[in-house]
Amino acid sequence: MNIIWIAPPAAGKGTFSSLLKEKYGFNHISAGDVLREQVALETEIGKEVKDVIEKGEMVNDNLMKRLIETKLKTLNLEIPFMLDGYPRKLNQAHDYEEILKELGLNVDKVIFINIDKETGLKRVLGRRTCPVCKKGYNVLTGYNKPKEENMCDDCHVPLSKRSDDNSESYEKRYDIYMEETRPVIEYYKEQGKLITIDGKIEPEKTLEDLKSLLGVNND
Repeated sequence: MNIIWIAPPAAGKGTFSSLLKEKYGFNHISAGDVLREQVALETEIGKEVKDVIEKGEMVNDNLMKRLIETKLKTLNLEIPFMLDGYPRKLNQAHDYEEILKELGLNVDKVIFINIDKETGLKRVLGRRTCPVCKKGYNVLTGYNKPKEENMCDDCHVPLSKRSDDNSESYEKRYDIYMEETRPVIEYYKEQGKLITIDGKIEPEKTLEDLKSLLGVNND
């Protein structure tokens, strides 16, 4: 079983992915994490990626394909896995299918998290991450607030904020999503692989419905 999470920025792809990983043993590939890893290594590609991310734009398709393919080859593909943040454009969907075909796999399910721009903006402005354990929080919404203001519950260190988590960058990323990613949703809908969920509902309340739709269990 392999699935794709697809949705506007800050819709909750990462949160849902973490829950599936914790409860049902899915491996989780975050396209954003793959890119940020390159930035942290300060490679030439990483410097280019950093510049693109800070502008709120999307990286080169060929680079994304190579990064995702390399990451998949490090996994035990007998374990269910999910991809968060890729593909975002129709040609990327075709690229991903080529990667999977070479590995003897197909896309099983695509989960679309439907969320409006205003809700997404509120989430992104409140998004924080622990620099030590990488646990995510939100200081503005009712879901996943830290117990102590701007402090990690586990590590007790100040939370950090991504440089691209601002209104201008988010609105630009959302508009790019509307223009380029919607065709991907329609593409998988036509194949009968699309599952749509309401992004305003807390993830735990949606997880049981997803469990039956995906045919997974935690035995």
